[in-house]
Amino acid sequence: MNIDVCSPLVATHPAIQNISEIYHLASPASPKYYQAAPFDTINVNTIGTKNMLELARKNNAKMVYTSTSEAYGDPEVHPQPETYRGNVNTWGPRACYDESKRLGEVLCYKFYKQYQTKVKVARIFNTYSAGLANDDGRVISNFVTQALKGDHITVYGDGTQTRSFCYVTDTIRGLKLLMEKDESNGEIINIGNPVEYSILNVARLIKALANSTSTITFHPLPQDDPKVRRPVIEKGKALLGWSPTVSLEDGLKETIRQYRFKLNIKK
Repeated sequence: MNIDVCSPLVATHPAIQNISEIYHLASPASPKYYQAAPFDTINVNTIGTKNMLELARKNNAKMVYTSTSEAYGDPEVHPQPETYRGNVNTWGPRACYDESKRLGEVLCYKFYKQYQTKVKVARIFNTYSAGLANDDGRVISNFVTQALKGDHITVYGDGTQTRSFCYVTDTIRGLKLLMEKDESNGEIINIGNPVEYSILNVARLIKALANSTSTITFHPLPQDDPKVRRPVIEKGKALLGWSPTVSLEDGLKETIRQYRFKLNIKK
């Protein structure tokens, strides 16, 4: 059954009552998609989040809200702990996503404090998988697709900006533990891999693993693109007993294998 989380009727819809758990993931996460639908992105992270919180409150259900490492913006603190308040631009192309996610966190805080709603917030860092759409515009999908096709591998800026990549199985395990643990009620917890790579080194690694003849090319850095990104995960370790286990190389090997099949490209 499909229901718009932004509908005013969603919290009272008879088909979704008597529930015990809500995972609220309903937002585009790739810049390509949220910049193409900025108002929908704002609505789903604000109106949609409030509706899901109302649904959780009415049913005394637990809720996991998937926020984002973009709540930290272009950080001036590195690596990023949950206590860091961020450096976010409200007047730019990424603001529809970054700021609406931050407001979603505020709504979670108010419901937790005012109604004791059992809500937990996951700040998810870069997550990828072999099932990621090859045209979604994110760095791993871009690089793997380009490497396999023999196209130029497009690095934005000089490639020294950094990211931390978490394979989807580790992220999902973190979200499930977040839902399960009552100790995480009313908490914000980073879910991401603390191993940091420069974008240029990721491009080189993918090129090597794919045995690609592609050339790495450099292009202007998009506005407000973060220079660094790495989570502090000590809180997740302490409250959830969680830490990622899949290395970037192992995750990329599986992603490349699946992309070869999807794109019908022979070795």
